Amino acid sequence: MVETLVPKECVLGFVANAMLAPSSHNTQPWLFDAAENRVELWADRTRALPANDPEDRELVQSCGAALFNLRVAVAHAGFVPLVKLLPKSAESDLLARVSWPTEGRAPEAELFDAIAKRRTYRRRFAKKPVPEGAVRALEHAAELEGAWLGVLETDARRHAAAALVAHGDAAQWASPSWRRELAAWMHPRRRGDGLTLPGLAVPVAQLVVRTFDMGHGTGARDRELADGSPLLAVLGTPGDTVEDWLAAGQALQRVLLTAVTLGLQASYLNQPIQVPALRPKLAHLLSREGSPQQLLRFGAPTSELPPSPRRPLTDVLLEDQALA
Repeated sequence: MVETLVPKECVLGFVANAMLAPSSHNTQPWLFDAAENRVELWADRTRALPANDPEDRELVQSCGAALFNLRVAVAHAGFVPLVKLLPKSAESDLLARVSWPTEGRAPEAELFDAIAKRRTYRRRFAKKPVPEGAVRALEHAAELEGAWLGVLETDARRHAAAALVAHGDAAQWASPSWRRELAAWMHPRRRGDGLTLPGLAVPVAQLVVRTFDMGHGTGARDRELADGSPLLAVLGTPGDTVEDWLAAGQALQRVLLTAVTLGLQASYLNQPIQVPALRPKLAHLLSREGSPQQLLRFGAPTSELPPSPRRPLTDVLLEDQALA
């Protein structure tokens, strides 16, 4: 197969867009090995969350979301992205290789403008339902990536899921190691990663989080957010392997970008998935088989939010002579 080479600036643009994917605690747990004919995506496990994500399930999903952004950027540049997942079975940190051997118009290209507009919207949404057509579009987006989006349609299921969110908050906040990990990722915006706070507030916030169990108050607030969301849905996969996690991450980002094109934003209420004892209970609320990977709330935003900070591009690039 004839290789298609693109200029260094174009490849770096692919990576810069990939970096705009969401990640737990905004850890940005990815590295990229870039050349004129391909980009490799590596997991950066030095940025793992052992207390929050002991199996690296969400870490791999975050990388999967970055992989989908990479595909979109390649498609927008006029190439058909070719993806090889886990190209070296002996190298568990190498998650994917993306090349662009042919020119063409891949359908992912239509989502390019949504990459920069996507936000994790933790505020209350506008009090209006998500149209049925939009719900079907989000479900179809997940299916295109080999995943599924199960909408919690009845009040009983929504209330039950909201209760699980509160239980998850209680379990996590009761863990000193989980609180220490959360505090460690509270950073001033200038750091370029983590959960951002005003610089002067960071030491106080870290001390409070490390010291006090605030699970009750946080759980009550998150339960209300879940109950009041215009759309509450679970993203899931047929299995629960690394391949499924990569599929979930790509499906997640396709769903999130599709939501942006429909005037919607989303945020996560993943406590029932992060706490092992609660995950089967969330699965029981759904009328389908498989593994829940993300619990999402969708709605129309009522305000504009600034983008979350990102690390410099140079921090996520592995050394590569082709782009030196």
